[in-house]
Amino acid sequence: MAASRRTLVILYALHSWAGIVTGLLLFIVCFSGSVVVFKNEIDLWANPSLRALPHVAQLVGPDLVLKNLAERYPGSKPESLWYPDTINPAWMAFIKPADKPERMKIAVRADTGEVIGPVDSELGQFFRMIHVFLFFGPRWIVGFLGVAMFFLIVSGFVIHRKILKELFTVRWRKSLRVTGSDLHKSLGIWGLVFHLMIAFTGAWLGLTPVFERAYSYVSGSGGARPAAMKMRDKMAEQPARAVSINALLQQAQQDMPGLQPNRIALRDTGKPNASVILLGPVDDLWFSNARVTYQGGKLKEKNDPRQNGFWSQFNGLMEPLHFGDYGGIVMKWLYFLIGLSPALLSLSGTLLWMERRKLKQRNRAVAAGAQHV
Repeated sequence: MAASRRTLVILYALHSWAGIVTGLLLFIVCFSGSVVVFKNEIDLWANPSLRALPHVAQLVGPDLVLKNLAERYPGSKPESLWYPDTINPAWMAFIKPADKPERMKIAVRADTGEVIGPVDSELGQFFRMIHVFLFFGPRWIVGFLGVAMFFLIVSGFVIHRKILKELFTVRWRKSLRVTGSDLHKSLGIWGLVFHLMIAFTGAWLGLTPVFERAYSYVSGSGGARPAAMKMRDKMAEQPARAVSINALLQQAQQDMPGLQPNRIALRDTGKPNASVILLGPVDDLWFSNARVTYQGGKLKEKNDPRQNGFWSQFNGLMEPLHFGDYGGIVMKWLYFLIGLSPALLSLSGTLLWMERRKLKQRNRAVAAGAQHV
């Protein structure tokens, strides 16, 4: 019993200090994450010119989009194209202008291919940058916050495990500290499964790339390949051959039947070894980590999660589960409302800690005064 009590005291101290150290950052990440669920809706709301565009069933092809972009922005390099969807009615192109250091997000009409111009606002993307990178930091920082959040949830459950018997009990007529403590514990228990899922998927998305790069470095698979680099330089000296992305889209249906591209990434545009990467969901699966890569117009590699086994499918689940973009508007609202609770937990936990500190200081002062009497 004594050992168990001592363990709980240590766990409570770790829980408290972990919450204090990470509380502000967790509040920022969790609050921005709940807002990011509506990223596309926010971007559309912030751009009135896009809201006026029609949703069309028959889209112009990416070749026409790229042609019109090249005419409108000579010398620019296209980096990616995003398909119109149920929310956004326009093609979205990310390009690197020849006369500007930063890339631009350009809207293109889906029915005619007419270039509208740079979008007025990227408010939704602003919230995503805060959530994923804390705006300026590397993603692994947010990954470690996911680990901290997971520890806080588990340790809080162990510390307050008796709250399961009183899930519907909040002592409203007690002091503000007692009422706040009851709400803090109840909120954590009611959202337990969701909070664990968000913490785990956030940690996975943030830290998996770090471990993958470390493994590649240690194993030597990520080292330089001089022969390949020489071959690439030799190819770059050859005249470029235009590659039709429309044709590659048709070819992709043979190379990966059922692929539904929603994004096209472009690398080394204008060079013989130019890469076109088609990304999107595939039939029979509701997550979107399928990928087909063409280099120089020829198939280079493909990632079909239907054929890659359990871990590929498991990894593909992480992002949709974390961002809630798989179940329509109802699921988004659920993610938003329940997603606010970790932010409230970090805030209420910090306030409760501060209140307990003040209470202890008052008790010490009273005890010290009584000794002098």
